[in-house]
Amino acid sequence: MPWWQWRPGHTGGGRLERSGVTQEATGEEPEAASPASAPRQSTGPRPAGTSGKRTTLPGKVRVSVPAQREAEHIAVPSDLSSMDDDMPVKVAPVTLRRIGEALDLLDVRYLADGDGSLLAMWERHAVLFTLEGPDDEILVMRARPHSTVPPDWADRAYRVVNEWNHTRRFCKAYVGDPTERGQLPIYAELQVPLNAGAHDALVVELLDCGAAVATSFVDWLHDEGALL
Repeated sequence: MPWWQWRPGHTGGGRLERSGVTQEATGEEPEAASPASAPRQSTGPRPAGTSGKRTTLPGKVRVSVPAQREAEHIAVPSDLSSMDDDMPVKVAPVTLRRIGEALDLLDVRYLADGDGSLLAMWERHAVLFTLEGPDDEILVMRARPHSTVPPDWADRAYRVVNEWNHTRRFCKAYVGDPTERGQLPIYAELQVPLNAGAHDALVVELLDCGAAVATSFVDWLHDEGALL
């Protein structure tokens, strides 16, 4: 079972259709990747990497982790309301397809896991973008660092996570259940109820916020938090 499915609730289906292309699962579980196997990325607040295109087979099944773009090549308007000139101001249900289109606009490279979720990989962490709830009305962005914490550091992990929750905005952080090896994973999560729907600029802003704060959280754990 992939690490992000510890909590039931998201359905969403296993296929993402966008611009005539269907993306499906690779059949691999992105379990705690090592730094050597994860894509490179700068430590800025936004996703980074190379500008290579996604790799697909003729059967339209992606076979490699897509690399993130370099931060200097990402041009997201500082005032997202200006996007209304290019995007119709129409409130609509938030779907996995719309999430994928918004991530494309943000130049965030991702994989479709085949179970109604999109997974983006960075050097130090991964972020899951999905919809949960009885009607898939809750937008969920769940980040997990690749590194884990040894069980004898459990008390320190709880103190560090509590410090983040006490002093920072947006993502809540928590210590997950022990892995099969007894290690403690750390999570950061942002959930937004969108049963009433949202327009495109708001979806982009929410995903941009979730991805940026996830990167800041993981960098903080490695540096100031001194946990990883």
